[in-house]
Amino acid sequence: MEIKRDRYLQELISYMWDGQIKVITGIRRCGKSYLLRTLFRNYLLKQGIKAEQILSFELDLAKDIKYRNPLLLAEDVRNKVAEQNESFYLFIDEIQLSDAVANPYNKDGKKITFYDALNDLRSIPNLDIYVTGSNSKMLSSDILTEFRGRSDEIRVHPLNFSEYYAAVGGDKYDAFDSYAFFGGMPLILTRPNDNAKMQYLQSLFSEVYLKDIIERKNIKRADVLDSVLDLLCSSVGSLTNPNNVANALNSRQKRSGEDTVAQNTVKTYMDHLADSFLFSECKRWDVKGKNYFDYPNKYYCEDIGLRNARIGFRQQEMTHIMENIIYNDLITRGCKVDIGIVYGNEKDKNGRTVPVAREIDFIAHTGGKKIYIQSAYALPDEEKAETENKPFSLTGDSFPKIIVRNDIRKRWYDDNGILNIGIIDFLLDTHIL
Repeated sequence: MEIKRDRYLQELISYMWDGQIKVITGIRRCGKSYLLRTLFRNYLLKQGIKAEQILSFELDLAKDIKYRNPLLLAEDVRNKVAEQNESFYLFIDEIQLSDAVANPYNKDGKKITFYDALNDLRSIPNLDIYVTGSNSKMLSSDILTEFRGRSDEIRVHPLNFSEYYAAVGGDKYDAFDSYAFFGGMPLILTRPNDNAKMQYLQSLFSEVYLKDIIERKNIKRADVLDSVLDLLCSSVGSLTNPNNVANALNSRQKRSGEDTVAQNTVKTYMDHLADSFLFSECKRWDVKGKNYFDYPNKYYCEDIGLRNARIGFRQQEMTHIMENIIYNDLITRGCKVDIGIVYGNEKDKNGRTVPVAREIDFIAHTGGKKIYIQSAYALPDEEKAETENKPFSLTGDSFPKIIVRNDIRKRWYDDNGILNIGIIDFLLDTHIL
């Protein structure tokens, strides 16, 4: 089965031979290697590139483990490419597994890293470089300083519903029910039954993600990391912060004294989960005040199937699941996403007029445009509809406004120009934004 990842493939193609190092990032098992070594490789072959012109190293496999030494990798590539008349393409998978090694010319000096190797190889005029990696801190923030503007980042995510449905076909409502339960990790599509899908997703945490974090970050309290992960999975779409998480863990697990979980520890572990692309933090934005709030914010899981697996496929509350799916979909469309906060004057129980904060689930920024979006599982009556519409009326602007719902199938606009659209229609409409 070929899974189409056209947006990422076209992005890769657009960066070819631009003199930059192409860095493909994303959570492990989301399809980075498939994009590079299958889809992009097939594209190159169809363009007449010979297989010998594509050099591929997989640092997570034993066959290429020696190339975790950046000096050996750079030497091998130079020997194959330098002074050749043909153009070459270099693919390096899971570059974060590369080791830092001693400088053979100055053993007391700074260690040699993959940054040094790639910057060296980048100077070869007939070589175009592509790497994948699963750690955001190493491959996003550090890139800005280590490569100093000499790299392009292509962020890959698990399948959004449009990609998922293009692969599975059939009844789109049945497909969405399955997607909302099992998510969009690509290998889900190859599992033969529901039990196999559940076991696969659960094993990703125990055998891949947590082991990676514990080993790479030298985690001393794996039990606390487990608890933080469970709590974040249980509370997707809810406002939280490290202090709230720490208090909840200490209360639920009756921790006290030296066993108390510190807020700083929780913050560190939450950062580790974000660095590994398991969670994204969505900040709150004051629409009229034009500033961000420090805390609390919301955290969304990179894949709803992973979230469901972590909590044993319990807590199937569709309101939060739907919100997480919409957030992820906006991100895969290339949007920058915030939570909107607007204030309106309302009367309290004593009849006094007081400012009341109202929340807009998402503000999506894309291509210079801004769009307000509410996620509403159902609007069964006027009172609920008014609650969802109220924040829109307080923005004081005319940017597009959308309510995404699970209880309608045909889209329509209300008297205020607000689009009401079904969740499946929204997810499958690639031009909705």
